[in-house]
Amino acid sequence: MRFYPISLDVKGKRVVIVGGGSVAARKADRLVQAGARITVVAPKVAKSLADLADKGIICHVCRPFGPGDLAGARLAFAATDDREVNRAVAEEARRTGIFVDVTDAPAESDFATPAVLQQGELQITVSTAGASPALSRRIVEQLQAEFGPEYAETVDLFRAVREKTLTVTGGAAYNKRVFADLASRDLPALIKNGRKDEIEQILLKLFGTGFSLDPERAEKKDPS
Repeated sequence: MRFYPISLDVKGKRVVIVGGGSVAARKADRLVQAGARITVVAPKVAKSLADLADKGIICHVCRPFGPGDLAGARLAFAATDDREVNRAVAEEARRTGIFVDVTDAPAESDFATPAVLQQGELQITVSTAGASPALSRRIVEQLQAEFGPEYAETVDLFRAVREKTLTVTGGAAYNKRVFADLASRDLPALIKNGRKDEIEQILLKLFGTGFSLDPERAEKKDPS
């Protein structure tokens, strides 16, 4: 394994994409979702990038890449169709200590962006370390049938339960056991089939009488 898998918080951080074609547009789309401050450097850009620039969502510097364009960036993407330009971006990134993804040369990259299946806050990533992005996308498409929107609701439920239990007395070891028990249950299937009453009963049994994510049920006793 060459790359170390990691999730980065880029919200509010400057990210520079050099290039304005379809590859750059795909990179920008996911970075916008992550809240990054994006600068695209390219003489021409795809319509989707132009639209983002017109709305003020990204900044478009309408010219070829030049020295200093990566200043202040946390990440950089060399995404042009010109090998020499991409190499120049990589060289400047390394001189200035910025991690760079060189889209046409994985061996020159510091990181690689995986294919992603996104359901709400759930992310499932697939990577071939740049060997075959098409294969990564195919695997993600296969996973979509198994991990549907109910998994987004499941993650939201876990977050709500965790936030609620922070105010409840209990040791870390106890909480770890209880959450492991909760995770072992097929909550996505219950959500998908509309059996949310059963989820309420599970929460009552695991966390005690009166525990509920539904305010109207919070004072009810556990009927079991």
